[in-house]
Amino acid sequence: MIPKLGKVKRVDVRSAWMNEATHFTPWLASEEGMELLQEVLDMELEVEATEKFVGPFKADILAKRTDTTDDHWVLIENQLERTDHRHLGQLLTYAAGLDAVTIVWIAEKFAEEHRAALDWLNDLTTDNLEIFGLEIELWQIDGSPPAPMFNVVAEPNEWTKEVKQKTESGLSDLKQQQQRFWKGVRAKLIDRKSKVRPQKAHPQHWADYSLGRSDTWLSSTVNKGKQHLSVEFAFRGPPGKVWYDELEAHRAAIDEAIPGLSWQRLEGKKQSRIALYREKTNPADEEDWPEQQAWVVSTLERFREVFRPYALQFTDAGATIDVDVDGDESSEID
Repeated sequence: MIPKLGKVKRVDVRSAWMNEATHFTPWLASEEGMELLQEVLDMELEVEATEKFVGPFKADILAKRTDTTDDHWVLIENQLERTDHRHLGQLLTYAAGLDAVTIVWIAEKFAEEHRAALDWLNDLTTDNLEIFGLEIELWQIDGSPPAPMFNVVAEPNEWTKEVKQKTESGLSDLKQQQQRFWKGVRAKLIDRKSKVRPQKAHPQHWADYSLGRSDTWLSSTVNKGKQHLSVEFAFRGPPGKVWYDELEAHRAAIDEAIPGLSWQRLEGKKQSRIALYREKTNPADEEDWPEQQAWVVSTLERFREVFRPYALQFTDAGATIDVDVDGDESSEID
C-alpha cells in the first residue's frame, strides 16, 4: 500500500506577521520564538528588552546569554524583507559599541553581498564577537497552521578562529594540557547525556556551565599549584549580597545535600560562590584523569540538582540594563 503523503508548500511570511515591529518582533521575543532561535543557535538566551536603544540605534531585541558568565549580550535585528545596507551599518555600530556580543541578523532573504560581508566579518573578528545571519521561512502541509523555520546562511567559523589563535599566539604546554582535560570532561558529559550542558573546551584553568538564569552558573577549576580540583556554584547577585543571604537561609539543607561545602561571600566583590574541593589531587597527572574527570562530572550534576532550583527562585532585584558595565571574571583562583 502506498502511504498518503501531504504536500509541503512555502508560505509568505507576512501571512503570519503583517508588521515587523508589532507582530514579528513580539513573536520572536516570546517563549515560542526564543525556543526556536535557541535551538538553531545552540545557545541559551534570556530576553532583556525589545526596541532597546543601543547608542543612536534601536535594537529589535536585546537578550543575554545564560550559558556564559561574562555579560555576553545578544542583539537581534530582524527584517521581513530582503537585507539592506542600512541594517548592515546598524549591526556594525552595535559591534563597535559592545565588548562581548553576539549579533543575529534575521531577514526573509539575504542578498549575496550581505551574506559575504558577514562571512568576512566572522573571519576577522575575535571570540568576543559572533555574527549570525538567519533567513526566516514559513511552511505549510495541506492547509495546516504555518510552521516557522530558520535557515543559517552565515555563522562564526570556529575552526578558522582556533587555527588563527593558535598560530598567532601559540599555546604553552600547560594550556594545551588544560584544554585536553576539559575535552575529557565534555566527552563524559555527552556520553552520559547529562543535564549539565557540555561547553567547548578552552585552554584555561576553569570551565563554566549554564544554570538557565543570567548571573548564575556552575564552574569547575583545576589548580596545579594548590593540588586540588573544585566545583562551585557562583553568582553575581544584586547589591548587598541579597542572593547570598537568601541561600544562607537554607544553609543547613544545602550542607546536608552536599557535605563539605566552602561558603564564600567574597566581601567587596560582586561575585559570591559556594565551592567543593577535591584536595590532594594533581591535575597534571594524566593517568589519574579518568577519576578526576568523573569526580568533576558527578559533582557538577549534583550541584545542578541542588542549586538550580534556588537560582531560578532568586529575588528579582529589578536591575537596569547597562550594556557598558563589565562583569567580574569568574573563577578567580590562582
